[in-house]
Order: sequence, then structure tokens, then C-alpha cells
Amino acid sequence: MYQSVFGSIHKIIISAGGLGLFLYGMTVMSSGLEQLAGDKMRSILERATANRFLGVLVGAVSSCVMQSSSAVTVMSVGFVNAGMLTLSQAIGVIMGANIGTTITAQIVSFKIDAIAPLAIFTGMVMRLVSKKKRIVNLGYILLGFGILFFGITVMGEPMEELSRAPAFQSLLMTFSNPLLALICGALFTAVIQSSSATTSIIVTMCLNDVDLPFQTAAFIVLGSNIGTCITAMLACLTANRESRRTALVHVLFNVIGSALFGLAIVVYPGLLSFIQSRWAEPARRIAMFHTIFNISTTVVLLPFTNQLMWMVRKIIPQLETEDIKTKRLIYLDKNITLTPSIAVTQAHREVCRMADMALENLKLALDSFMARDEVKASMVIESEETIDFLTANITAWLVQIRGLSLSDSDVERVGIMLQAVSDFERVSDHAENIAEFVMDIAQHDLPFSAVALEELKTLGEMALDILSISFDSFKDFNTDNLPKIEVLEQSVDDAATGFIHNHIRRMRSEACDPYSGVIFTDMVSNLERCADHAYSIAKSLTD
Repeated sequence: MYQSVFGSIHKIIISAGGLGLFLYGMTVMSSGLEQLAGDKMRSILERATANRFLGVLVGAVSSCVMQSSSAVTVMSVGFVNAGMLTLSQAIGVIMGANIGTTITAQIVSFKIDAIAPLAIFTGMVMRLVSKKKRIVNLGYILLGFGILFFGITVMGEPMEELSRAPAFQSLLMTFSNPLLALICGALFTAVIQSSSATTSIIVTMCLNDVDLPFQTAAFIVLGSNIGTCITAMLACLTANRESRRTALVHVLFNVIGSALFGLAIVVYPGLLSFIQSRWAEPARRIAMFHTIFNISTTVVLLPFTNQLMWMVRKIIPQLETEDIKTKRLIYLDKNITLTPSIAVTQAHREVCRMADMALENLKLALDSFMARDEVKASMVIESEETIDFLTANITAWLVQIRGLSLSDSDVERVGIMLQAVSDFERVSDHAENIAEFVMDIAQHDLPFSAVALEELKTLGEMALDILSISFDSFKDFNTDNLPKIEVLEQSVDDAATGFIHNHIRRMRSEACDPYSGVIFTDMVSNLERCADHAYSIAKSLTD
């Protein structure tokens, strides 16, 4: 008896180890696919239009390529958070992702695990021998693919033996209740965060002759589609309200779909009989059921996209739009690292927000100087505190993101952003200096000649012009404006030199107050340095 118990425990441990290999293989394969195709997938998702059918196609293709509906859904939540996708566009993508994720179970059902050792060996050789990033990523994909199917092999034999144990057969009988089977599938998937893995395990059990009733397997699969929503829900906890609505749509879509399909199975058992008659092999039967369910749910619910949006907006009502100058990170949170490519996109969005604040701060500082407005000067100093906060936190995030598995282009973008953050912060520092000059002028009632003010106004406009062009280039990662920025930067230098010479002549003729003269010189220096930072940002795009 004890030998039998220990034997069963041993088989369970081996099966658990096989499951671990399966999940790890899926992670490695997804990581390789992410690095190989992440940029393209991100570009495709960004270009998803209001056409809901195109959104479904984009979601399905992205999920097939990345081998994870959760990754595509989290990416969609991130794009909604960043304002790159609307809720309507994201709904189509999410529906399509549910269809694309069924490809894993389809592959498993063909029982090609015999090639797993060869895939592992080939992938490892490519990873160790080649120095080309593309070949290394292909090696990762093959390695993950091999480990995934080797995990299935490890799970298979003990499952087959375990299935003969009376206790295991009794457990399977417990799940003959459809509701219990559905709950089991949902909970198990919520723990491992992969509906593909849950369905693949059911397929593996069927491949190894485990006597699992088709109805029980079907309801476990339905439950897995509910459990997979946990990943997107976790990703939106600290995101904006529209992102939370996107994750809620994912939940509603899967819950409603599972409920409708489950009810249809109970009321019309002939649905399962039809699938059984079409596919005799139990493993193929489960894989096809998974695909048919997700396609049917999308076909049924896609026309009701507007109603889904209405429901989520009732559950999560609209609040006043958050001020862009709020002293906190809007686009970066702890869940973005789930998908490296979306992490880079979100970081860029946050840095662009900081750039807008820095440019606005300089404009406000110049306005306050020309009008001697202490209220506006105080607003500049207050905004500078927020920019300092963003500098420290964005830099910390960029360092963390740089440690993720990024594509070559994303590594370059993170490097550009790290330098740009410093330049944006320095521009805002110069704006703060100008605001402090306003305070000094007001306190001591310092006079400025009309000529001096006109020169500072001209130089300020030139600095704002070059900064605006440089910041726009950064936002698009566009290097075309570098020659124009070089010319403008030289023009600012020449103008600054000329204005300083004019100032010295005024000082010699005693036409200028000495204290005002010091502030004039400092103003010219600060504006000239702003132009230097604009050139630095543009130059970093080519370096």
C-alpha cells in the first residue's frame, strides 16, 4: 500500500516537473519571438484602425506569432494606457488574440514531441555559436519549442500510469459536474497564467490515453478562458481608467462567451457529438473544440462591441481627465515589464510627457520675464519640482527596462531616452533660473532698456524654435531635422555673441544698470545652453 502511495506521489512530482518544463519552454519561446518580432507586432498593433474586423485579424496574428494571448492583451492594455489605441480598437484585438492562442493546443495535438531533443540541441548550438542577434533569437525560439514538447514527454508517461489509479479515476469523476470542471479550469489557469498551457495539458492527457470525458475536458477549456484574464487584470491595477475598462472587456468577453457556450452544450449536447463525429482522436477533438469555441464567441460578440463598451463604462464611470502636470508617473508601472516592447513604448510616452512640460516651462518662464509676472514665475518653480521627480523616476525605470530582453532597436531607444531625460531636465533648470531672475527683478525693481528686452525676446524665440523642432524629432525618433537644428544652433550662438557685445557697449556707455547687466548676461547664457541641449537631443538620435 505504502509503495503504491509513494509511487503515485512520485508520478505526480514527475508530472509537475514536466509541467514546469512546458511553462518554461513557452516562456523561452515567447521571449525569443518577442525579441525577433516584437517591434513588428508593436507596429502592427499601433496601426490597428477603428475597423473592428481588422482589429480581430491583428490580434489573432499577433497572438499566433507571440504564442501568448495574455501578452497581446497586456500590450493592448498598455497601448490604451498610452493613448495609442482606443477602447473600441482594443476590443477587436483582444477578441482576435483569443483565437490566435489556440494554435498551441493545435500543434500539441499532432504529437510531434519526438523532435523535441533535436530542437533543443539545434537551438542551443545556434545560441552558443552565433553572434548574430537574429540567429540567437531563432535559437531561443527553437530551444523554447523543444523544452515545451520535452515537458509534454515528461508529463506523458506518469500521466498514463497515474490514470489507472482508482483515486485518480475518482477525481476525474468529480469533474463530471460541468460547473466544477469550469471552476477547476479557471483556477488552474489563473495560477499558471496561461490558457494555452491548460488546454495543452488536457490534450497531452488525451494523447496518453487518460480516460477524460469529452464534456469534462470541454468545460475545463471553457474555464481556462476565464482564468487567463488574471494577467490583464494585474497589468491594469495601476493604469488609467480606460486601460481598466480594456481589461474588464477581456473579462466580460471570456465570461459571457464561456457562459453562452457552456449553456449551449448543456441544452444541446449534440454540439459535442458533432465535434466527436468530425474528429475521432480525443486530442484533436479538444484542440478543435478550443478553436471553435473562440472563433464562435468572437463571431457572436463582435457585433455587440458598442454594448460591451457601454457596460464597462457603466461599471467604471468616466472621471475628470487627469492633469498632465501631476506629480506622478502616468504611463509607467510595475506591470509593464511583462512585455518588454510595451515597456519601451510606455517609457517613451512618459519621457515625451516630460519633454512637453519642460518646453512649456521655458515658455512660461520667458512670458513671466517679459511681463515681470511673479505669479507665472512661481508656477515655473512649482512645475520644476514635478520635472525633477519625473527625471529621477523615469531614469530608474529606464535602467530597469534596459535589463529586460530587448530587441536591438529598443536597446538603442532606451539609450536615447536616458540621454534625452537629462537634457529635458536641464532645459527646465534653465527655465527655473529665468523664473528666479524675475523674482530678483521684482524685488529690486531693476530697469532694462527696450533694446535689451528686444534682444532677449528674439533670443528666447530662437531657443523655443530649435527646442520645439528637436523635441518633435525625439518624439518620432526622426533624424531628418538634424541639419536644420545644427544651423539653428549656430544661429543662436552667433546671436548670443552679438547680443553680449552689444551689452558690453551699453555697459561702457553706462546706458545699463550693472545688476541688470548681470541678469542680462545670465539670461543669454541660459538661452544659449537651451539651444545646446536641443542639439544634444537631436544628435543622440543619430549616435
